Amino acid sequence: MKKKVLLMGKSGSGKTSMRSIIFANYIARDTRRLGATIEVEHASVRFLGNLVLNLWDCGGQDSFMENYFTSQRDHIFRNVEVLIYIFDVESRELDRDMEYFQSTIDAVKQNSKDAKVFCLVHKMDLVQEDMRDRIFDDRVAQIQQRSHPLEPMCFRTSIWDETLYQAWSSIVYSLIPNVKVLEANLDRFCAACDADELILFEKTTFLVISHVSRFAPETQLDSHRFEKISNIIKQFKLACAKSQAQFSALEVRHKGFSVYLDKLTANTFVMMIVSDPTIRSF
Repeated sequence: MKKKVLLMGKSGSGKTSMRSIIFANYIARDTRRLGATIEVEHASVRFLGNLVLNLWDCGGQDSFMENYFTSQRDHIFRNVEVLIYIFDVESRELDRDMEYFQSTIDAVKQNSKDAKVFCLVHKMDLVQEDMRDRIFDDRVAQIQQRSHPLEPMCFRTSIWDETLYQAWSSIVYSLIPNVKVLEANLDRFCAACDADELILFEKTTFLVISHVSRFAPETQLDSHRFEKISNIIKQFKLACAKSQAQFSALEVRHKGFSVYLDKLTANTFVMMIVSDPTIRSF
C-alpha cells in the first residue's frame, strides 16, 4: 500500500533536516551538513511492513515554488494523501510564506481534495520561551484562515527535542489502515498482561503508533512522555550502532514500577509499564 506524502515549505525551513532525523537516522547536529534540496527529492520508506510512504521533499527556492503551481501543478499535487507544510518561525517574509501556503492549499484542494494537511511551525527552540505560545497561536490563526474548508493539524516543532516525534507520530498515525482494530487488540493485550500502560513503536523510526493506558484518572502523567521516549530510545539505538552493537531490548527496574521494551513483531517494538511487583520478566 503506497501513500504519497508531500513535504513543502520555503527553502531553509528545515524540511530535509527533519526527514533525515526521522527516517535516515541522523542526529540533530549532523543535519547542519545537509545542503538545500534541488527541485524534488523522492524517497520511499517502508513502514509497518506493507505501508510504503512515498516522500516528495520539494525544494523551497522561489523559482521551484513557482513551477510547482504552474507547469508542474498536476504532477506535484495529484494523488496526495498527506501534505506536510513547514513554516520557519523566524522567517522575515511571513506574508510571502503565507502566499505560498495559500497557493499550495488551492492546488491540493483542486487535485487531492481528500488529503490530510499538517502544518509544522518549526525551529521553535529559537523563540524566547515566554513568547512561544503567542507566536504559535498567531501562526495557527493565519494558517486556519487560509486553509478553509480544510482543517490542518498544527504542531510546534524543533529538531532538538521531542516535539518533532510528536508531530511525525501523529502524521504517520493518520496513514495507518485499520488503526482502530490495532488499538482494540492492544487494549486486550494490555489487560492480559495486567500492565499499566503499553506503547507500540515502529521498529526503525521509533515513532509512536498507538498506546493504551490503564492508570487511575488521578495519576499525574507527563503528556509528552511518549515522544520523549521515542527520542531517547532512538538516540540510544544510534549510540549502540556507533559502538557496533545492536539494540535488542531494554529493562528498567524501579521500586515503584518496571519497564520492559522488546520486539513485538518484525516491524514493531512494545514498551510495557508495570507497577505490580509480582510481575517479573524471564
